[in-house]
Amino acid sequence: MNCWGTTVALVKISRPGFWLTALWFYLLPFAQQDMFASVGFWLGATYVCFPLGLLIYGWNDLTDTQTDALNPRKDSWLFGARPDNDMIHRLPWLILLVQVPFLVAFVAIAGLKMIFWFAMVLLTNATYNGLNFKQQPFLDILNQAGYVLVFVLASWLCDMPQLNAPAMIFSGLFAMISHIFGQLMDVEPDRLAGRRSTAVYIGVRPAKVLLISMMLVESIIAWQFFSGWYVGVLMLAGATFFIFDTIFGPDRYPMWFNKTFFIGWNIVVLLTMHLIWKFGLFQLSDLT
Repeated sequence: MNCWGTTVALVKISRPGFWLTALWFYLLPFAQQDMFASVGFWLGATYVCFPLGLLIYGWNDLTDTQTDALNPRKDSWLFGARPDNDMIHRLPWLILLVQVPFLVAFVAIAGLKMIFWFAMVLLTNATYNGLNFKQQPFLDILNQAGYVLVFVLASWLCDMPQLNAPAMIFSGLFAMISHIFGQLMDVEPDRLAGRRSTAVYIGVRPAKVLLISMMLVESIIAWQFFSGWYVGVLMLAGATFFIFDTIFGPDRYPMWFNKTFFIGWNIVVLLTMHLIWKFGLFQLSDLT
């Protein structure tokens, strides 16, 4: 595979369909702050898209070849690649090669604490893939709380205060909810491959009930703590949708639904990104 082909393959492995969500997360600590002249800001914004995506999802692909072979969602720009054997062999070194320049730049900007940040990212991914948390019901979901490290990156790179605790908890729960939804989309190939995800272990309907419960908790957090009431309304609307889906919906989502949902989600993220930054909807309410 030539250089151009390798680059295209790596971009696909990094799941471009998830880049906007990662960038949306990254922007939360910068609400109503003008950071657009900061080199650190732009390096971090770049990192959470391609390099971090390559680390997270590339490492995942290395240990999920059997499951991915049975998964019709894979081999797409939206949901991720299905690397061939040659790419699987080279992927660990390519992931490392992409990370090193950012590690050096981050240390130069924010100091040695960025080594600790990278160590925590590696630990989070190592527990999921190396220690096989992905095969342990409920641990596979709890592991997703590691996404809050994106907020730490943003704050450290630009010398900003850390995101408030309710927003951290909300975002960690949101990452877990997203993971459960992904498991619901993959429940059949996961079952066929012998993977013990939470959705496979407890069943589709109970997994949907768990998702609904977490969305209701998020609604309460949003109403109680955040200045933007829209956030609570959105989570309540999502919980309502999944209540009807639990009662009347299928055990397996059709592929057209998966694609439509994620394209729609990316449109929502793109349209709300500026509003979240401009109005600080995740900032603490004056009533807290």
